Amino acid sequence: MYGRDHLAQVLLSFGFILVLDEVCQMLFGKDVHSVAVPEALRGSIPLTDVLSYPVYRLAVMLFCLCIAAAIFVVIRYTRIGMIVRAGAENREMTRALGIRFVAVNRYGFAGGIVRAALGGIVIAPISTVYPGMGDSMLILSFVVVVLGGIGSVAGAAIGALLIGLADTFGKVFFPSFSSITVYLLMALVLLWRPSGLLGKREI
Repeated sequence: MYGRDHLAQVLLSFGFILVLDEVCQMLFGKDVHSVAVPEALRGSIPLTDVLSYPVYRLAVMLFCLCIAAAIFVVIRYTRIGMIVRAGAENREMTRALGIRFVAVNRYGFAGGIVRAALGGIVIAPISTVYPGMGDSMLILSFVVVVLGGIGSVAGAAIGALLIGLADTFGKVFFPSFSSITVYLLMALVLLWRPSGLLGKREI
């Protein structure tokens, strides 16, 4: 599928995920499992007399910031990051320079799997573990990429923040329409900029 456009790759990936989810459910069942919060992170920080915030959620936020910073440094300041950016800009020219872009794609895909697994491990004590637990996150990930602009790391970061804010404030102020606030935001941004917030316009 490397020769096809991004939409075809996304649709095929999503189709494979649905099939694999069903296979996992047939083999291992649909049981929901709870995961305990690590002992060292079970406390909470008091904010007011009646309100406190779990330490584990603060640890999750710190972990996510560290991962985001590591991705930014790798993409921006390392040789492999330079190759990835060059391939995203002009894949054929990258190949003409003798760079094995297929291998780069393979390692990038493997790195994405590792980060997804880490995300599942970190979120498990908050959401529980069950087959297909990542499906809702996957859909939001697609929305984030489209909103930020395909190929833009900074756009993805801004898109993720906007989606998080829209989802949270939508549930608080518009509970009856909270399920569509994220997609409404995406539609408004795409009407304004069809290529996404930081995506390059096609000439």
